[in-house]
Amino acid sequence: MKGVSQLSEYNNSWYDPGASGMKRGLWYFTNLIFFQSGVFPINGLKIFLLRTFGAKVGKGVVVKPVVNIKYPWNLKIGDHCWIGENVWIDNLAFVTIGDNVCLSQNSMLLTGNHNYKKSTFDLMIGEIVLEDGVWIGAHAIVSSGVNCFSHSVLSLNSVATNDLEAYSINQGNPAQKVKERTIEL
Repeated sequence: MKGVSQLSEYNNSWYDPGASGMKRGLWYFTNLIFFQSGVFPINGLKIFLLRTFGAKVGKGVVVKPVVNIKYPWNLKIGDHCWIGENVWIDNLAFVTIGDNVCLSQNSMLLTGNHNYKKSTFDLMIGEIVLEDGVWIGAHAIVSSGVNCFSHSVLSLNSVATNDLEAYSINQGNPAQKVKERTIEL
C-alpha cells in the first residue's frame, strides 16, 4: 500500500527553537529590517545585533546585505568569515562556522528537513559544521547533519547531502569529490 500524505496531522510540538516567543518575535523584525532588507549595510551594527541575540561571532566577520538568519542563538561564527549577499542560514539546529570560512552569495545552510516517508511529514533537524577554511560556493546548499571538514569546497550550485572530506573540491547534486584542494602560499 502506498499511503498518502496527511499534512493536517503534522505536529512538531517536540521542537524547541531555544528562545521565548518574545525573543523570536523581536529577532524576526530585527532580521527583517537590518539583515534581509539591505537598507542598513553597516557591518558593525549587524555583528552587534547578532551578539545581542545570542550568536557567538568572532573578529573580522563580514555580513553582506540581504542575509537571512533564522535563529542567531543557534549560531557560532569564527574569525574572519565572509557571509555573502542573499545567504540563508536556516538554523533550526546549531550551525558552527569555523575561522576563515566563505559563504558565497545565495548559498544556504539548511538544518531542517521533512521525513517524506511519514504521512505526517515529520520535521527532522541536524546540526551543520563548517570547519576552518571551508568555502561554500554561490547558490550551493549544505543539508542538515552535514560536516564540511577543514578547507573543503562546495562548488557553484552544488548540494552537500553528506560530509565533505578535508581539502576536497566537491561538485554536483548530490555533491561528489572531484579533486583535492591545494592552497598556494
